[in-house]
Amino acid sequence: MSSNPEQDSNGQAVAEGLEAELTAAQAQLQDAREAQLRALAEMDNVRKRAQRDVEAAHRFAVERFAADMIDVRDTLELGIAAAGAATEAAPLVEGMQATLRMLDKAFDKAGIAVLDPVGQAFNPEFHEAMVAQPSAEHPPGSVLAVVQKGFTLNGRLLRAARVVIARDADATH
Repeated sequence: MSSNPEQDSNGQAVAEGLEAELTAAQAQLQDAREAQLRALAEMDNVRKRAQRDVEAAHRFAVERFAADMIDVRDTLELGIAAAGAATEAAPLVEGMQATLRMLDKAFDKAGIAVLDPVGQAFNPEFHEAMVAQPSAEHPPGSVLAVVQKGFTLNGRLLRAARVVIARDADATH
């Protein structure tokens, strides 16, 4: 058998061409795989973001309604306090107390918590200082009294508690 140098060079050129095409096709395949992985990761991120948004909307959907109901609760408490020990108002006060207990149960179910920080350290994130009062019995910066209770909805502040805080009895202000 005789070999033709022209055929060998043509065969080699064809093989090199095929090898170059194979390398290009493999690079395209790798690029397509990477693009697919990026698209899948982006879809997963969008799904997770949408799920978080839905959960947040669900958790805080009652926020406006809750803020309105806080005023109703305040009014009930004020009515109970105003009636005091008046015997002629006893049945009315009992009804108001029962209504307040029902409202508190509904608040609990909705994730609404009362902030009544008497004795706790002042926290500007949840408390609004109305006045600082000298006190020898309580450490400075602690809450002495609550002027108006605060409320949170699932840990998120609805209304800050308005408080009286202790200050050093020796300090002059």
